[in-house]
Amino acid sequence: MIKNISNLGDAALYCDFGKEVNKETNSLVIKYFKDLKKKNINGITNLTPSYNKLIISFNLKKINFNKLKKIIEDLNINKAQSENSKKIKIPICCSDSFSLDVKRLESKLSLNRDKIYKNFLNKEYFCYMTGFIAGMPFLGDLDKSLRTNRLETPRVKVPKGSIGLTEQFANIYTFESPGGWNIIGNTPLKIFDSSKTESPNLISPGDTVIFKEISFNDYKNYNE
Repeated sequence: MIKNISNLGDAALYCDFGKEVNKETNSLVIKYFKDLKKKNINGITNLTPSYNKLIISFNLKKINFNKLKKIIEDLNINKAQSENSKKIKIPICCSDSFSLDVKRLESKLSLNRDKIYKNFLNKEYFCYMTGFIAGMPFLGDLDKSLRTNRLETPRVKVPKGSIGLTEQFANIYTFESPGGWNIIGNTPLKIFDSSKTESPNLISPGDTVIFKEISFNDYKNYNE
């Protein structure tokens, strides 16, 4: 459960779930995040979950730290409760024009191209959090054979839809952005849609993602 609850500045509260970065710890973070969001507590202005932390911002005119801390401590969070999570299939095109860092990975990981994609595609991925750029999902956990560091020199522009790897995570660039992840493909699927004001993220924390390889021709002609 929560290891510690502390102040973060004047109008934010910091819930620490421990140092571990894994699905079990993150699932608890997501449970608290969803439960607090559902309760719509007067005074809470923002909820920000991460791998193993939850930051809760609040309006001091409506609620204070001690009252909010008590509310959190009294929550009845069942580890086994359903999260109403989704399983989402993401098409990925791995043609040479999209697999920008596969040759680098072959050298770094001592694996050939076919083995890299086989290990990547044969996994289900858990969404730990979204962030950095709007709607970008952080998906774990990569097969241990695929784990490596970021690029030594980040790119100024990573194309929208790029799928990258670093450490134990995969991600999807929802917009063209600077970035240092190892790019292995691209998806034609819109992962973030700002026109959907209620739920712009296709992938949310707690969801499960499966990648399905498609051809370059299928990519060009893809219709959502």
